[in-house]
Amino acid sequence: MNFSAASRRRPLDLRSMLPVVSLFAVLVPMAIVQPNTVSYFGGVMLLNLGIPIVFATLAQLSVITANELDLSIGSFVSLVACIGGTLLQSSPWLGWGALAGCVLVYALVGALIEYRRISSVVVTLGLSFVWNGIAVLLLPAPGGQAPEWLASLMSFHMPVVPAPLVWTAAIALCTHLFFMRSALGVRLRGVGGNAGAMHRFGWSIIRSKALLFGCAGLFGVCSGLTLLGLTTSADANIALRYTLLSVAGVILGGGEFTGGRVSPVGAVLGAITLTLASSFLSFLQVAPEWQIGLQGAILIAVLSLRLVFRLKEPRR
Repeated sequence: MNFSAASRRRPLDLRSMLPVVSLFAVLVPMAIVQPNTVSYFGGVMLLNLGIPIVFATLAQLSVITANELDLSIGSFVSLVACIGGTLLQSSPWLGWGALAGCVLVYALVGALIEYRRISSVVVTLGLSFVWNGIAVLLLPAPGGQAPEWLASLMSFHMPVVPAPLVWTAAIALCTHLFFMRSALGVRLRGVGGNAGAMHRFGWSIIRSKALLFGCAGLFGVCSGLTLLGLTTSADANIALRYTLLSVAGVILGGGEFTGGRVSPVGAVLGAITLTLASSFLSFLQVAPEWQIGLQGAILIAVLSLRLVFRLKEPRR
């Protein structure tokens, strides 16, 4: 028996552990400062706030998979919340039709970006003003009302285990299976990794980017509706900060802007980490304007560690 071969172990990928380490680096001090955060009701409150950010982060992940960037997701989530608080409440069929139309527009934008070879940053930045303008037309002032079924869904409680924890785990598992395990997910990631090779294999790049942007729109709809269910009312500017948070969540979770290198599970952990960090800073009575800066410092620290680990990896 070859003990030398059997004794070889695959080296631990320290970079892949950074999302988990980052999460515990925030959670442990938070539990020490405020022990109630690790209780059942503390977990419900904190993780409920994280669900819309998780969906927004997965929307950004879908776009980053194609080596693109979406600067409109915050405005889009706000628009979805406004549609949910107005049209979905008064005319459900019209509301669902409007949401489906928004997802379709997202998919068409992805196809247009590839077809015309234009910058996604420029297109989505302009699109953010369109989404925000429609949201203001629908709801000029904060208001509206969440449908009863949506408010009940977001306030649902489970025994022993907080429902948001179960939902977050289910979201992470489903997105992981789709992007990392399914044949379609592998092809979509291949578009970001090597678009030329995928084209030679007969896979349409335009269609792939349309699908990825369509996924982003679908995740954005989920983000807006869950946010509306939590707040029970809407505002045209309710989720503008989600744009930067979604980018930070993907990068914090191990994603990269090139090569189709993304991690759905890591992105979910990154989104939860940012949510907990914001709550932790609130416990410490840190001013909101400083909270954004400290969240950025956390992201810079994680990126720096990732670079250090990459440089230390043995070259093959």
